[in-house]
Amino acid sequence: MPDSNANKIKVLIVEDSITARTMLKMMLESAPDIRVVDTARDPFDAVEKMKNGLPDVILLDIEMPRMDGLTFLRRIMSQHPLPVVICSNHTAAGSDTALKALSMGAVEVLSKGDLGHTISDDAKMRICDVVRAASHARVRPNRTAAAAPPPPAPPKPLVAEKKLSADVIMPRRSPNSRSPMNTPPLVAMGASTGGTDALAQVLEKLEPNCAPIIIVQHMPERFTEAFARRLNGLCKINVKEAAQGDILEPGSALIAPGHSHVTITREGRRYRCNVVNGPFVCRHRPSVDVLFRSVSIEAGSNVLGVLMTGMGDDGAEGMVEMKEAGAVTLAQNEASCVVYGMPREAALRGGASREVHLNAIAQEIMKFSSGVSVRA
Repeated sequence: MPDSNANKIKVLIVEDSITARTMLKMMLESAPDIRVVDTARDPFDAVEKMKNGLPDVILLDIEMPRMDGLTFLRRIMSQHPLPVVICSNHTAAGSDTALKALSMGAVEVLSKGDLGHTISDDAKMRICDVVRAASHARVRPNRTAAAAPPPPAPPKPLVAEKKLSADVIMPRRSPNSRSPMNTPPLVAMGASTGGTDALAQVLEKLEPNCAPIIIVQHMPERFTEAFARRLNGLCKINVKEAAQGDILEPGSALIAPGHSHVTITREGRRYRCNVVNGPFVCRHRPSVDVLFRSVSIEAGSNVLGVLMTGMGDDGAEGMVEMKEAGAVTLAQNEASCVVYGMPREAALRGGASREVHLNAIAQEIMKFSSGVSVRA
């Protein structure tokens, strides 16, 4: 008789709180395609459990007795690289530590604060989607590794969830309306799983004369503030978390806050950022689709859209709308993605003008910023 568990995503939970372990296990096992193979109270316990077989994904707490999560993560990545999802406290200190974990090779981060204290449908959807994304990830312990990335994991069965489109935030541009003319240059970017490291690689290479940039990176609330602060310390351009009314200036990048969508409004020869509350779009808030639709309406053809690594299809439809408005649209290619999901969907739907390697994206942005055509 076939094993019904054979194709399920195998998860190991490493968490010192028995209450949290029990809640996480119940939420994950509410999905028919996920199985919690074991739980561990600390890294030493986890090592013993992993002797029985390696999981597909590890859900890892940061603060634990005997050995902290970062030390355990470092050992995993040096001995048996696996997709690791960090489950961190919803605090400034927790956010900074989680970002450090992402730079060490973790593929995604969850906020315990966002999951809440009760098992809601929303919390179950979030954690299951994150684990599915992690199961597809190409684990890259560090960005300087010379070896070619491993082939992508075989597809896992996904659970169909009801998804809302950008229509719930703003209406789509009328097919008969004219694209705005003489707009200033603008770069709009979207990323999800694997995007924190990928965005860092791109933004670090940009010069202060680059066009204004607005970014949606799927991250929990408050984590985006720490992420923007970290990038600002690494980059020549100014990077900050977007706030209501911010002006998009050349030589700067705004990152959507983890609790809201972002849109833009054109005011003469400049753009202003709007922080918009509302339901999840494509199961995300902020949503790339919302940003890309806003850009297609307000900025028209003088825009460079970039869709990067991530699971799912958020941003794919918005990129189609941007291309229809005359924008140049780039999708990160499969070889350089941690998860080739969002860019793949954009390419399949005809929204991507071209696919480019991660290492080439900064150059494309600078060429666009200087007025050099990047359409070919």
